[in-house]
Amino acid sequence: MSATSAIHGSRFKGSAGQGRGPHASEFPGSAGQEAGASGIRGFNWEERPAEKAVKAAKARSTQPPLRLTRRGRIVLVGVPLILLAVLVISLAGFLNSPAKAADSASELSVTPTVSVTVQPGQSLWEIAGSVAPERDTRDVVADIVQLNNLDGGRVMPGQQIFVPSN
Repeated sequence: MSATSAIHGSRFKGSAGQGRGPHASEFPGSAGQEAGASGIRGFNWEERPAEKAVKAAKARSTQPPLRLTRRGRIVLVGVPLILLAVLVISLAGFLNSPAKAADSASELSVTPTVSVTVQPGQSLWEIAGSVAPERDTRDVVADIVQLNNLDGGRVMPGQQIFVPSN
């Protein structure tokens, strides 16, 4: 026995001295088979794709039809309906918004106003009553607050405010 066959013999069980050479396979039953596709045990190139196709067809035919759970139906139908409702409400609010002042500048009307200086101890209620006694005082106070962009109903002595004159 040579040195290389002794080394290979210890590495590959049963290969030393059997005449298979130093690179023999250690798989049982593979000794003496030819190399190549036809020599591989358990594999047939012609039958394999056909078997896969038959198995896939059987698997497709045996699968139950797709069913949606209650939660799946809610998600599949409910979410798009909610999004559609939000879109419709947004468009309706946008198209019907009352913020449109006028279509043209000729349709705009200017509110006639008078500038008044607030005296010490005077309130918006007193000013509204003295400026337009024929109108409801609450409406006049609301007009004064809107015209002067006031945060509340408070005014300071010496402050100049605009009040409607009609």
